[in-house]
Amino acid sequence: MTTGFKKKLMEILDGSPNHAASHYVEWAITVVVLVNCSAVILDSVPEIHAQYKVIFHELEFWSVMFFTAEYISRVWSLGAKYGPANGGTWKGRFQYIFSPFGLIDFFATMPYYLHVFFPTLDLRILRVLRLLRILKLSKYNTALQDLFHAIHSERQAFGSAVFLLTIATIVSASLMHFAEGHRQPEFFGTIPHSIYWAIVTITSGYGNVEPMTKAGEAIALITGFLGVCMAAIMTGIVASAFSNQVARKKAAFEAQLREVFKDGNMSVDEKESLQRLQAHYRLSDEQVEAMLLRAQNKSSAKP
Repeated sequence: MTTGFKKKLMEILDGSPNHAASHYVEWAITVVVLVNCSAVILDSVPEIHAQYKVIFHELEFWSVMFFTAEYISRVWSLGAKYGPANGGTWKGRFQYIFSPFGLIDFFATMPYYLHVFFPTLDLRILRVLRLLRILKLSKYNTALQDLFHAIHSERQAFGSAVFLLTIATIVSASLMHFAEGHRQPEFFGTIPHSIYWAIVTITSGYGNVEPMTKAGEAIALITGFLGVCMAAIMTGIVASAFSNQVARKKAAFEAQLREVFKDGNMSVDEKESLQRLQAHYRLSDEQVEAMLLRAQNKSSAKP
């Protein structure tokens, strides 16, 4: 019975579409994170802090208790992820604890306990650490997850683009050092100083330093143009990968629809499961209706 409850809790906390409660858990965590981060931002205003510091302290305490309970529940329930033959109880727990999301959940509670055990720590550092809790929302936002997966799937293309960006930065910085180093040694006296200018110019279009020679002006124009080209390349890679990620989700949902219509009808449980899957994939009703129509037509066309 304990193992069954542990597995169910794991699936709910993991956002499984098979459990309606997972949706409410996601919303509860999202609301607590947003309220907590808003409180941290407002608490940085001296006038507001002086008037509402007791409320902010209580809110922080109960938020930390909430995040601590969530973290412990996740660690405990993930003991059901693998059986004894696949690594045992602690395999799933260690995977979560040292995963990016596990580290985010850990650091969501750490600032409070740091302040308890080390009260002399700089409050500004603790405030910044507390704001990192907003990263917890990335776990429940499928758009962000799609973006991360898209970037990961196109990591080779990104690597090539970063390589080109590195070459462009070094070449531009070196040329600018030889063109402007004797006129503006404080900005271009060394290649590392020039690299900073090149990075700022490529990423923003303007390096905050006006060239004083004709050669420097030409190099600045070319560097700015390279920045536009690199931005276009990066945008194209992300847009293409993101589109492919969305297409894969649609294909997975449509495959599930075809599986449901194998027997010619849809049960209540299957309908609820599809609705939860639709919410999980963030598909619109129009998209689902079009897929449903295709699935029905394919099902009726079979002899």
